[in-house]
Amino acid sequence: MSNIVLPFIEEYIRNTLPNNTGLLGEMELYAKENYVPIVHKEVGVLLQVLTKATNAKKVLEIGTAIAYSTLLFCEAMGDDGHVTTIERDEKRILQAKANIEKANRDQNITLIEGDATEVLKGIKGTYDLIFLDGAKGHYKDFLNDCINLLNSGGILVSDNTLYKGMVATDELVVRRQKTIVNRMREYLVYICNHPQLDTSIIPIGDGLTISYKK
Repeated sequence: MSNIVLPFIEEYIRNTLPNNTGLLGEMELYAKENYVPIVHKEVGVLLQVLTKATNAKKVLEIGTAIAYSTLLFCEAMGDDGHVTTIERDEKRILQAKANIEKANRDQNITLIEGDATEVLKGIKGTYDLIFLDGAKGHYKDFLNDCINLLNSGGILVSDNTLYKGMVATDELVVRRQKTIVNRMREYLVYICNHPQLDTSIIPIGDGLTISYKK
């Protein structure tokens, strides 16, 4: 039953939510036409709601891509907010920089080039919200650094944690994705039982996990 109903629910939600215009709308179209992974529409809206609800002003993002979610955070925080975002793909870095410049958000965004595994260890300061959207097989490797960089009372959001449904059932697992799926399952068990976190898994987009640091 759920396999029949859920796609209709997803479609209804996306059709009900207002469409983005301007640069964000252009980026959505570009991502669709060029198979660039950006957050799903309903996930983007939730990220903005969480940002506003927690009055977050300092956001750390792991996985910039073309800076779509980066700009969503900036829009939600206003001119006095700042996003530090990490990306290792050279092509995506160039695209992200171009979009940040088009949005006139250079003063609100620091783009760090490099592998998050190494970059995270060198970051100073703490953040109100951390968005984990990097290499899916390495979420658990990133977690301790993320917790250390997150303020008490802060929010950690992990994207793609149900990974096309494969995390939830072996029936959907593609052999070449098995390692990532197993690592994501380990991550979810670990984060849901972590003593410093209260965690909820939400089945929207590709699976979103929201954790509150005690």
